[in-house]
Amino acid sequence: MPWKASSVVTERTKFVLEWQRRLEDGHGRVDIAELCRVFGVSRQTGYVWIRRFREASHDVRAMEDRSRRPRTSPTAVPREVEDLVVDLRKHRPKWGPRKLRAWLIDRYPGRQFPSASSVATILKRNGLATARRRRRRPHVPRLGVPLGAASAPNEIWCIDFKGHFRTLDREWCYPLTIVDAFCRFCIRCESVIEPSYYWAERVLDSAFREFGLPAAIRSDNGAPFAANGPFGLSRLAVWLLRLGIRLERITPGRPQENGRLERFHRTLHEATASPPAAHRRAQQRAFDHFRREYNEERPHEALGMKPPAAFYVPSSRRYPCRLVDVQPGPWAHRLVVDEHGTIRWGRRRIFVSHALVGQMLGATPDAGSRWILHFGGIEIGSFDGTNIRPELRASPRSRRAHYLEVSGMSLD
Repeated sequence: MPWKASSVVTERTKFVLEWQRRLEDGHGRVDIAELCRVFGVSRQTGYVWIRRFREASHDVRAMEDRSRRPRTSPTAVPREVEDLVVDLRKHRPKWGPRKLRAWLIDRYPGRQFPSASSVATILKRNGLATARRRRRRPHVPRLGVPLGAASAPNEIWCIDFKGHFRTLDREWCYPLTIVDAFCRFCIRCESVIEPSYYWAERVLDSAFREFGLPAAIRSDNGAPFAANGPFGLSRLAVWLLRLGIRLERITPGRPQENGRLERFHRTLHEATASPPAAHRRAQQRAFDHFRREYNEERPHEALGMKPPAAFYVPSSRRYPCRLVDVQPGPWAHRLVVDEHGTIRWGRRRIFVSHALVGQMLGATPDAGSRWILHFGGIEIGSFDGTNIRPELRASPRSRRAHYLEVSGMSLD
């Protein structure tokens, strides 16, 4: 036969109803000890249930469990403080407990706020916290040349195109972001029409005019930052080198080497693109609003819960009006790359790269009849002076992270 399910509240109700029936049948007299033995409880527990039943005017709802919350809680968070936390969370739904607490402490210096764990409890109690699934990340050994570490603002800028997406009008959006590697200051976050040299140069030109020139720029090996030509040189890379900026490229397939920017892209997507805006102009307004909030208000854990604007200062290297001309050494043959990307060697033309159109290259002799081509201090390839077919060396961008820095510059 099936089991009869019964809850504690049901047994309490049966007890008080049986007590009431015996009280009416016994003309006001009930053997409490015998009744408690029938239900398997002590007399003290039986008297407690009967007292609750009488105080509730014989209402069986009094048999339900009562709250065990203490009457007073001296260490409880004040209601007005909890309201401040909840209100800030509604205005900043992507901020965690530590950022919310740091922002409140900065805005209300004379008031005491609970710990980050207590703030997390407040958010969970008010239905404002979402559980995040923890993922195990395998350990990946680091390959290639270790990239430089920034010790001051404008030493390294990180640049990349965030993953493209469609706005609600089905138009593609390509966000180009630039972040200072030292203090995480967002230099630019611009929605461009396509990830090309033209748009990247326009955004960088605007950033250089406002903040000056960095010492180095770190990017991946994709277009327009790199190309499949000699040493991965692209038109954008040549332009930056002529500005005196060192280029750093991460190892292909190792986005963690530019982890600051990758983490920034995740925050940017959560705040501005989930869901995306109605059209590109509205999406750019969302980017501008996020950039101001990220730089000036949002606390950053790596900066001691201070916003990036508290540490960033513009570069002392101002944007020049004229590019510098890369001159080869005095011992080398000077060759100019024509509009077709080729150089003239004797009666022959050897293709080098469209990215180096108009640039001065140097050719120095190597073993045998081989010559080495230089663009400033960069050895971009070699060719055989006797064979018609050139033998330019492969680009190292497919092997490991590397640096590009042109030496021997002089003002044009």
